[in-house]
Amino acid sequence: MSLRSDALEYSKNNYDFYQGILQDFIEIPSISTDPIRKPNMLEAANFIKNILNQFGIQDVQILETKGHPVVFAEKKSAIKEALTVLIYGHYDVQPPDPLDLWKTDPFKPAVRNDRLFGRGASDMKGQIIASLAAYHAINSTGQIPVNFKFIIEGEEEIGSPNLAGFLAKNKDLLKCDVILNPDAGMISPENPTIVYGLRGMTYFELNVYGPDHDLHSGMYGGVIHNPALVLSELITKMHDENWKVTLPGFYDDVIPLSDEEREQLSRLPITEDDLIRQTGAPALWGEKDYNPIERLGARPTLEINGMLSGFIGEGSKTIIPSSAMAKISMRTVPNQDPDKIYQQLKNFIEMNIPQTVKWDLKQFAGGWASISDISHPGVIALTKALENVWGIPPLFKREGGSIPVVASMQRILGKDSVLTGFGLPEDKIHSPNESLHLPTWKKGILSLIHFFYNYAGIE
Repeated sequence: MSLRSDALEYSKNNYDFYQGILQDFIEIPSISTDPIRKPNMLEAANFIKNILNQFGIQDVQILETKGHPVVFAEKKSAIKEALTVLIYGHYDVQPPDPLDLWKTDPFKPAVRNDRLFGRGASDMKGQIIASLAAYHAINSTGQIPVNFKFIIEGEEEIGSPNLAGFLAKNKDLLKCDVILNPDAGMISPENPTIVYGLRGMTYFELNVYGPDHDLHSGMYGGVIHNPALVLSELITKMHDENWKVTLPGFYDDVIPLSDEEREQLSRLPITEDDLIRQTGAPALWGEKDYNPIERLGARPTLEINGMLSGFIGEGSKTIIPSSAMAKISMRTVPNQDPDKIYQQLKNFIEMNIPQTVKWDLKQFAGGWASISDISHPGVIALTKALENVWGIPPLFKREGGSIPVVASMQRILGKDSVLTGFGLPEDKIHSPNESLHLPTWKKGILSLIHFFYNYAGIE
């Protein structure tokens, strides 16, 4: 038996133990966007610290930021010249709303049909515990083959506003050879996946103001411009008849997809029927001249995330609302600058909004997109690791979601991230009834054990 085999067997014998830790973790409502949950955020950080201590890592620090704290931990290998892997995670979760759509309490984990339900089960508390479990199994059965560093933040779900400053301030502390980021996902339980591209994200709130108070629509209708109408018309103009974004200059910095990359993406086993089944939508929509796979991860988008105006209660109330608000986000692709996007949106509004209203635009987040080198030794090590467990080579894809830390680490630490994760499209992350497929998660733990040995060059 080898050390690798011992670690793999140890993890298999302790799945229930690791799952129990994960369930305790899920019970902490670590919602970063809710000020009321600040004590729970600190509780989650301390939970991670205690688990790391329990797993034999004594060098654990809870480091303050302007927002929620970052947990940092380090465990050095006794092997001379061992490579260093920095493992990223985030302990914050999305709000569980709307609560009435959950079948069980979002913070009381429940298992049904091989799935663990609860907010954060997949995104990304399950991925954090998988990483810790892999380390623990290796450490419990022999000498660790690499130097381990962990950085687990509490603000990813609000755009990581304080992480770039933290990285810049702690560059020496975070020195490493590669970054492992398990905050991505897999295409299906049968298809292990490595993500090599992530979209960036910019997020805005647009407010349109009309009269200084709500007005009687009979007395003033026809002479006062309704802010809800103004906002609706403005939003309608943000896409053209081919569903392209109409902000001036929006596509100027977009790098065209090469024929080779379009061919690679076409190999992904995701069909239009799959997307309709996963979403429940009656049909697909999107930018013409690009197929759904390309639109999902390699093309920029503009979405309306929420709107609010006027009377929305039961029955009727005939008013002209005094204001209207929309939450707007753009998923950007490599080379698009968040600051330029802000200016493009501002210019669009100035060009299209009438003088009958006032307005303001707030930017809440701005993260860059990223592309990783698939020939990196870390990617090669993970490719072999996933094949070790699944028996087939992994697929490579560009992910439509955003993980701001990946681009930040590229720019500030000068290191690429190896992106994987064991969540599935059916996990319903950010939605009611989020869950984690436990058989896939368990295979993920085994894959990470293989990864650490592969990266260290130990057969």
